[in-house]
Parts: sequence; C-alpha cells; structure tokens
Amino acid sequence: MRSTPVPQSLVFAVHPNVRGFGWIAFEGPFTVYDWGLVFVQSDKNRRCLEHFERLLSHLEPEALVLEAFPEKVRRTARVVTLQRAMAASALNRGVETAHYPRRDVQAVFAPVGARSRHDIAVAVARQVPALTHRLPRKRSAWHGEDRRMALFNAAALAITHFQLDANRLLKELNAP
Repeated sequence: MRSTPVPQSLVFAVHPNVRGFGWIAFEGPFTVYDWGLVFVQSDKNRRCLEHFERLLSHLEPEALVLEAFPEKVRRTARVVTLQRAMAASALNRGVETAHYPRRDVQAVFAPVGARSRHDIAVAVARQVPALTHRLPRKRSAWHGEDRRMALFNAAALAITHFQLDANRLLKELNAP
C-alpha cells in the first residue's frame, strides 16, 4: 500500500479466488492509485477478510466492484461466501457496491477483440501499463490459472464499472 494521501473518490475492485484475492483501486477510468495481491495459506476466509478490511479502512473507497456470480456458479462455496462477506462489510461502511457478471466484462472488452480471460488481461495491461510486468503467460489447458490473474480480473471489473457507468450517464443525459 502507498503512504501518499488517498484521493477523495476511489473505485476499489476485488476478485477473490482459491488462493486469496487480487485488488486494484482506480482514481478515475485511466488512473490507477494502487493494486496488489493477497495470498493466504490457512483459515482463508477470515484472513482474507482481515486484509480486505484493512484495505477498506486505508482506501475508504467510494465504490466496491465485484463479479456477480450466477446461481449455478463454478466457484467454490468458500470463495462465494468470502465475496458475500466482502460485499456486506463494504455496505456496512456505506460503500456503494456494484456487481457485474462475466458477460458484461466480455461485452466491454469485445470491441478490442478480447474474448478469453487472457485476452482481457492483455487488453487491461495495454490500458494500465503499470501492470504489464505482472501479466502471466497464456496458460495451457492442463495448467491451472496463474494466481496473478486475480489482479487482472479485478482491473477488468473496474474498467467495466467505469464503462457501464459512463454509458448509463450518457443515456440519462440523452433521455427526453
């Protein structure tokens, strides 16, 4: 975490996975404030939630962005429970919480030809050059997902939030 003063309004995106979570805080659509990865070995939900709470206290974001999981989710029950606890914690602090399904993320990145998670991560790295050195290689079908993908998934969620929020504002402005 940075020791510089925290900007007034941050969008804080988090993507939990089986190892911990990736997070990123944006000052605006093209300005990253800070980012990181949290990995835990044991008592994962409790320890992840402790890290998350510290980040919430430090960053004091305006909005929290998470992935919306469908009913028939392919995530472990522990990760779903963790994400729900994160959302509840943010709501208890008065932080606006937005959830976007995977199809919304794919739709935002479709115009640049990004369809897979790796393609989207490459597009994110182009938009946020500070993350380029963290970009994992494209995985083979027999390998598990690189733990750094949680960071790129979080960044993709934040970019989706900015894009869809801008689209909503444009529609409101153009409404009769």
